[in-house]
Amino acid sequence: MAKVSPLMIAPPLIFAGFVALAGIGMFRDNPNDLPSTMIGLSAPPITTDALGSYPNVTPDTLATGKVTLVNFWASWCPPCRAEHPRLLEMAANGMPIIGINFKDQGGAALGYLDDDGNPFSGVAFDPQGRTAIDWGVTAPPETFILDADGTVLFRFAGPLVGSDYQQRFVPALERALQN
Repeated sequence: MAKVSPLMIAPPLIFAGFVALAGIGMFRDNPNDLPSTMIGLSAPPITTDALGSYPNVTPDTLATGKVTLVNFWASWCPPCRAEHPRLLEMAANGMPIIGINFKDQGGAALGYLDDDGNPFSGVAFDPQGRTAIDWGVTAPPETFILDADGTVLFRFAGPLVGSDYQQRFVPALERALQN
């Protein structure tokens, strides 16, 4: 009888493991959702570094007694530019929005807000991306919904435009505003 080497069995077993993990991932409740470990927790601190003369973000800014959005953005980010009119509209309708500019150049970020308008009630400057890391941000834009006490209720990765925005973000914001 021929002896079978463990090296002959290992590749098919590894492949079967990958197939099983992919199958589990594809059949979970919402395979497009990027879960956040921040949901249900107090919002992490935000850098107090200001962007030019725009209103600064303070620790009290996160627990204002109103539902608040925290938006991570950058001037070099095309999806951030796509969602910018929506942010301006929301701010004009009274929604407090905190902007975190990250991994950006100060001059470019200032020029962007000067040219396109500032929807933010406070703007933090995070050129190294440390605040983004604390919040678990993967890429801009990302928007978080906070309750009146500063607890993270929802995380939306991507621009606030299109059907994904309408189907996931808008209902989450409406639920937050009703509570």
